[in-house]
Amino acid sequence: MELAFIPSPSRGVLYLGPIPLRGYAFCIIIGVFVAVWLGNKRWIARGGRAGTVADIAVWAVPFGLVGGRLYHVITDYELYFSEGRDWVDAFKIWEGGLGIWGAIALGALGAWIGCRRRGIPMPAYADAVAPGIAFAQAIGRWGNWFNQELYGKPTDLPWALEITSSSDGRVPGTYHPTFLYESLWCIGVAFLVIWADRRFRLGHGRAFALYVAAYCTGRAWIEYMRVDDAHHILGLRLNVWTAIVVFLLAVTYLVVSSKKRPGREDVVEPGVVTSGDDADGAEKSEDTGTSADAGKDDGNENEAEAEADAKDEAGSGKKT
Repeated sequence: MELAFIPSPSRGVLYLGPIPLRGYAFCIIIGVFVAVWLGNKRWIARGGRAGTVADIAVWAVPFGLVGGRLYHVITDYELYFSEGRDWVDAFKIWEGGLGIWGAIALGALGAWIGCRRRGIPMPAYADAVAPGIAFAQAIGRWGNWFNQELYGKPTDLPWALEITSSSDGRVPGTYHPTFLYESLWCIGVAFLVIWADRRFRLGHGRAFALYVAAYCTGRAWIEYMRVDDAHHILGLRLNVWTAIVVFLLAVTYLVVSSKKRPGREDVVEPGVVTSGDDADGAEKSEDTGTSADAGKDDGNENEAEAEADAKDEAGSGKKT
């Protein structure tokens, strides 16, 4: 008998009159807003304009949604194109099914288009939005809770997830809440990137690469716990292999980029008047200049006094 568990919602959609509010879509939308809000704050702190992150997100988000859905449909094609399945369901994104790998890949393409149109370096933009993306993933994972999906192996731990649905092959019971594990991991990744960015002043895409590497580390072991159907290669789930490959690519980028382009970008958005450190520097320069002028004036006064004294001495000598 289970003493405690995380209950699943009885349904994943609420209706406001004729308008359906689906928990999965709601979590995705909230995640996007959080990512844009935090990315905007970080972009301004880096010297960019307010609103630029949102403008580029107009390109990145739709591309990301399409990429995430494509990855899911391709890797789980039997859910939509096998016998007895309706291929139209492949377009029902609100029912769940977004692959983060495809979302990041095509989302990056959309962001690149937006950055190119604005004349902004893509790596700098990626660094600014990296923690926000991790927070968005943490929020988005709760959409799986609403859909009673992507849980782990059976367990009787106090934080076990109760599955009540028996559709699509589900077996009611209590399981590891892998959605919660990944949500908490993503929050940790976000704070790690924020700390490392402040501590080491990461630039040229290295904050984003750190986010990718850290996320893949957690996704590998969390994915290994899941019990939903998945394609396997050499005994490992496809997403585990994807996490390993992407992790290695991210670490390689971190190492190579730190050697070739150390430091951080001086200018992230053309035409923006910088403030903060630059303003302080200007004030210091003005203060230095003022001090120097004062020193010159003092020197001139001293010279004038010396000349006056010399004349007085000369005059005194003549009288004697």
